Amino acid sequence: MVAASEDIGNPVVNIGIFLAFVAVTLVIVLRASRTNKTAEDYYAGGRSFTGPQNGTAIAGDYLSAASFLGIVGAIAINGYDGFLYSIGFLVAWLVALLLVAELLRNTGKFTMADVLSFRLKQRPVRMAAALTTLAVVFFYLLAQMAGAGGLVALLLGIDSRAGQGLVIAVVGALMIVYVLIGGMKGTTWVQIIKAILLIAGAGIMTVWVLAKFGFNLSDVIQGAITTSGIPGLAEPGAQYGGSETSKLNFLSLALALVLGTAGLPHVLMRFYTVPTAKEARRSVVWAIWLIGIFYLFTLVLGYGAGALVGADTINAAPGGVNSAAPLLAFALGGEILLGLISAVAFATILAVVAGLTITAAASFAHDIYASVIKKGEVNPDGEVKVARMTVVVIGLLAIVGGIFANGQNVAFLVALAFAVAASANLPTILFSLFWKRFNTRGALWSMYGGLGSCLVLIAFSPVVSGKTDEAGNSLSMIRDASIDFAWFPLENPGIVTIPLGFLLGVVGTLTSREKGVKAKFAEMEVRSLTGAGSEKAATEH
Repeated sequence: MVAASEDIGNPVVNIGIFLAFVAVTLVIVLRASRTNKTAEDYYAGGRSFTGPQNGTAIAGDYLSAASFLGIVGAIAINGYDGFLYSIGFLVAWLVALLLVAELLRNTGKFTMADVLSFRLKQRPVRMAAALTTLAVVFFYLLAQMAGAGGLVALLLGIDSRAGQGLVIAVVGALMIVYVLIGGMKGTTWVQIIKAILLIAGAGIMTVWVLAKFGFNLSDVIQGAITTSGIPGLAEPGAQYGGSETSKLNFLSLALALVLGTAGLPHVLMRFYTVPTAKEARRSVVWAIWLIGIFYLFTLVLGYGAGALVGADTINAAPGGVNSAAPLLAFALGGEILLGLISAVAFATILAVVAGLTITAAASFAHDIYASVIKKGEVNPDGEVKVARMTVVVIGLLAIVGGIFANGQNVAFLVALAFAVAASANLPTILFSLFWKRFNTRGALWSMYGGLGSCLVLIAFSPVVSGKTDEAGNSLSMIRDASIDFAWFPLENPGIVTIPLGFLLGVVGTLTSREKGVKAKFAEMEVRSLTGAGSEKAATEH
């Protein structure tokens, strides 16, 4: 068992390793920024990355703080039910591969809205797609910022919420610097380095945990059960068993996780950084291998944290459930391993927030400013200038939101982003690619209906208010337990909002008499399947 949380590690060592990583990555970003000459360079990295490079970067983008800090903590506390996050995130990636990845790469230019507006009315569809993108990015950023606050609070022994808020502000400022300077090219290189470090670090810890238990996973799980005193830790139901509401919560979460990835704009945007459809396919294969291996590691790390650290110690740490992985590192290798693993987790947060921020900036500048406000009459330099200004605004909003979300399980917060993506983006993407009759009204009803219903149900759910522990302390974003305006019982709205998004798309389409959409569908179908006519088009297979 690990000692009390205030004795964890050496703040000087931790800060030293942090600063070393930040210095190295800033140098890389500065070097990459020298080749940022056009909008294509800033948004899509000049489409100059190979399949393996982009696949590693996709893994870096996808394996967020939720994957490392949140899932390890969820498994340590809830056992089998926590591992469902890993399963959901991995299966979701296969859905994205089979349904949308290559087709989007062939059809688009910089953003998801390029695809959705291809055969529909440009301005209203771009506006809707940009707003849903910004909503998804905001929820995802909340998770990363909450993870950053908890992680650094643990490492530096900062218990006060004001101190943790200051930490979140520093992370936000660093993120703004990365994206302003490096664009997509610099962000991609940071993600590649971070993916290698994260998977290697998790791999070393996994082998180390297994070695302590004679390389027997059953003994690791039994150790977690013994330490926690919960016999059912290896069985379903620790978190989502019992009441009908908790079972519905699980079903809703599973739907959001499995369908959400195919609608995540920052993951989809990564496919525009490769020159050909062939490289897009190669990048997906690399990404699946890397992501799959990592999620297998989380099973060992989660139960290992439960066995070697203990649920009580994890819950008592400044970062709460998100502290499981760093505490396990300290239990295994002392302050040096703790510093290294925490620096990797910090790198994870920085890389992911940089990717999210450039996606949001591209969406606002390319879709709202250039296409809607300026009606396409803007030079690329002006568009990039607006994108850079957007980065600053998004960074400030993320800091404020992260301070409110601090203390929430980051894997759970990311699941909300997945729910918004699956409700607002996925129906329109699939209908655009595969339904000949689909039209502008269907797209607008689906996107605004899916987004609006998601935001309303989340606002009036236990996530925001009304959720308390046995002692009466608030577990919601609003910390005052006396404030309770929650009437929607589920913590994830996916089970309601995802079918609603599809239904609204169908109803909107069938009640509209818009002409000419079928002719454009044929052109879009050829382009999506062959790549002919797309950016740097190439049809080799």
